[in-house]
Amino acid sequence: MRTFAIIVAGTLVTLVLIAGIFVAATWAPERRVSELKDRWAPPPSVFIDLAGMQVHLRDEGPRDDPSPIVLLHGTGSSLHAWDGWATALTQQRRVIRFDMIGFGLTGPSPDGIYSVDNDVRLVIAMLDKLGVARCVLGGNSLGGTVSWRTALAHPARVDKLILVDSGGYPSHATSTPIGFRLARMPGISWLLQNSLPRSLFEQGWRNIFGDPGKVTQEMIDRSVELTQREGNRRALIERFRQRSPISLAHRIPELKVPTLIIWGGRDRLIPPDDAERFHRDIAGSTLVVFDDLGHAPEEEDPDRTVVAVKRFLGVE
Repeated sequence: MRTFAIIVAGTLVTLVLIAGIFVAATWAPERRVSELKDRWAPPPSVFIDLAGMQVHLRDEGPRDDPSPIVLLHGTGSSLHAWDGWATALTQQRRVIRFDMIGFGLTGPSPDGIYSVDNDVRLVIAMLDKLGVARCVLGGNSLGGTVSWRTALAHPARVDKLILVDSGGYPSHATSTPIGFRLARMPGISWLLQNSLPRSLFEQGWRNIFGDPGKVTQEMIDRSVELTQREGNRRALIERFRQRSPISLAHRIPELKVPTLIIWGGRDRLIPPDDAERFHRDIAGSTLVVFDDLGHAPEEEDPDRTVVAVKRFLGVE
């Protein structure tokens, strides 16, 4: 017994030492918004007071647009995911995008709640704040889930839907970024609140792109620095912890709004068979699959994917 106790004690000491070395090697303290604004929130970025937060927002294009395009990013991302689409669309359409709760420069929820229902409430509050009665609502991954859930809860506010590799059905990923897996592990996640291994972000980007060679250093820099924003790491861990096991996939056929479904054929996080299921469940929907792209086609190839958006919206 004494030998066993010595072995256990030695193992624990070793694990503590390894954890200490890991944190020391990857130490990344939190950063204030004021430290990050110059690089990640130059004009036309603004911050608006909403739901007890200073929400990072970009609102571009003609103000007389009767149905602005509102774009919602995915987990761990930010409004910058839509830079390419915004550039292509804002000459003719008003485009609104913002950092969702717990991400980018908006930062954590003041009440500590990270549910999709809370995300939906923020979308409606944003529309009300900006005086937008109806919109075209689009999103990638988590942002897609929030988009169709908003259309279900507030059908009078949504003219059209754009779902880009959207969440919605029970998960059956064939590959998940390591960072996401670690954030779900109670025994490990505390490390992520004090450290930020750049390699996790590099692996994550390569995992979600169909062609890993398209991942740029600026994309990795952006993810690393915005994740350091005060409270974001804790918020991500909480979002995974609070994720509801109850699926509302059975309600997707209730959607009666014109819908464009865009998907990457090499998406391993939300595989393309979910695109086919959305297409079957949403009557009259349009499906466009880019066989060579991954989970974030709006970033991997914005020029090509936005063409499908323009066609759907009748933008020349």
